[in-house]
Amino acid sequence: MGFNKRFTGAAVITAALTVTAAGLPAPASAEAVANTEYTVVAADNVSVSDAAAAITKAGGKVVATNDTVGMFTVLAPQSGFVEKAAASSKLVGAAHRTAIGKAPKKEQPGDVEKEAQAAAAAAKKPGGKKPATAGMDPLDDKLWGLTTVKSDQARKVNAGDKRVTVGILDTGVDASQPDIAPNFNWALSKNFAPDKVDIDGPCEVASCLDPVGTDDGGHGTHVAGTIGAAANGFGISGVAPNVSLVELKGGQDSGYFFLEPVVNALVHAGQTGIDVVNMSFYVDPWLFNCTANPADSAAAQAEQRTIIRGMFRALTYAHFKGVTLVGALGNNHEDKGKPRTDISSPDYPADSAYDRPIDNSSCWDLPVEGPFVIGVSALGPSLKKSDFSDYGVEQIGVSAPGGWFRDGFGTDSYRTNENMILSTYPKKVLQEEGTVDADGNVLPEAEGLVYKECTAAGKCGYYTWLQGTSMASPHAAGVAALIVSAHGAKHGKDFGLEPWKVEYLLYSTAAEHACPTPALQTYTQEGRSEEFNALCEGNLQFNGFYGFGIVDAYAAVTARAWWEHR
Repeated sequence: MGFNKRFTGAAVITAALTVTAAGLPAPASAEAVANTEYTVVAADNVSVSDAAAAITKAGGKVVATNDTVGMFTVLAPQSGFVEKAAASSKLVGAAHRTAIGKAPKKEQPGDVEKEAQAAAAAAKKPGGKKPATAGMDPLDDKLWGLTTVKSDQARKVNAGDKRVTVGILDTGVDASQPDIAPNFNWALSKNFAPDKVDIDGPCEVASCLDPVGTDDGGHGTHVAGTIGAAANGFGISGVAPNVSLVELKGGQDSGYFFLEPVVNALVHAGQTGIDVVNMSFYVDPWLFNCTANPADSAAAQAEQRTIIRGMFRALTYAHFKGVTLVGALGNNHEDKGKPRTDISSPDYPADSAYDRPIDNSSCWDLPVEGPFVIGVSALGPSLKKSDFSDYGVEQIGVSAPGGWFRDGFGTDSYRTNENMILSTYPKKVLQEEGTVDADGNVLPEAEGLVYKECTAAGKCGYYTWLQGTSMASPHAAGVAALIVSAHGAKHGKDFGLEPWKVEYLLYSTAAEHACPTPALQTYTQEGRSEEFNALCEGNLQFNGFYGFGIVDAYAAVTARAWWEHR
């Protein structure tokens, strides 16, 4: 997940899903009461036609279908439909949706998209394919994460292949950023999450569907930079600076990630042959989705079962279509196999959370605890587990730099920005946050937190520090992309590498790291409560803090896999 609390189909449905708890007030208009929107998931081995018939019988009207995962957009009465859908043997259940909201009176001009496309075109070198190697960029000396995963060494051998595509399933990607533009893939990028005015604010465009190449949240652009910012002699470079970046906008501008956009993004990734997808989030509104938590109402249980089934199907589909899935382990400083009481769910709508004891055997943090997802924990510069990072032998795969502001206790580096992760960020978001003025200048009070670099042509890029497992996961995704680049093969017109082979190489080449001594890592001297204390279980080869080890880009691109003959 990210540095704040939530970050860490055949027929694509473009409306955004909002999953809510049962018993919410009815929508304001009479029409909305009679035509409330839901997302419905069919039961296993049930045909589309049988599921649609069951939806009709329960009082709903199907308005859109994602055949690939058996997901339907449905209009039905506000009261009673969730219960009727849950009672049907043909359906898993239904999840509430809310209106997207009113569009502005006038369409806003697409200046940002045009500028981004122009920047991408200008960045392309004549003659096509970039060389396999790359150098370093001016701000790379601040990227301790880059050297920790040995990207600086790996790029001397293989800096990534432009044919390799990495999906950024996030809040969007600012393609006008000069470090992102050269590697941005316009053809495959798509927005699946229309703005919702109650959480995102007024829509910027009449359709409420932000143009591809924009990011009003910032989180996705930061993730994208860590994975694949271009090594172009400017700003920063990413772990895999020559690969292609694909925007899969499945998150709202406000940072929420709801089921339907996420599922549609994963299906799109599978259908279009994307090689790696990074997922630095959890699916709202439930931190843990449980099949039958006694603390939840019957309707809330049905909604969570819908999320579980929809996500399991989408992740499985993407995997078997060749997508390597990488996910942030989470920022709740808990053992994933021994979860504490969930006090944050549901997080939408606001102020609706209640205490929910979590049964690990019947509850999942999605997507990271879903099938085929490589879970990534976060480390600080000292290589200690970041105090906020989730951990545990049940779900961890590898560890990677995610930043830790409080690292370096007793030294001058304690509580400094440099302990976090520096990456690309949209100017617009920084202006909204009050760190950059209207003229694009970094305000004095933000110096050291925000950086501005400009090209000779006057194009400027912005960078800021963040921390979270959201920042760790893209380091691992970048290494996964390098593995595909170095070990992939051409099959017909396609180039890639099966996900199980990517996972094998990611794990087998990771730098092993033992648990601390003593195994109970405490964070009280850094000012944290005893709740943050974490017990590392396992051995040198595999443990709950580091998994199979810290991802190693150089070892990954120079390895010779047992199936390779060369």
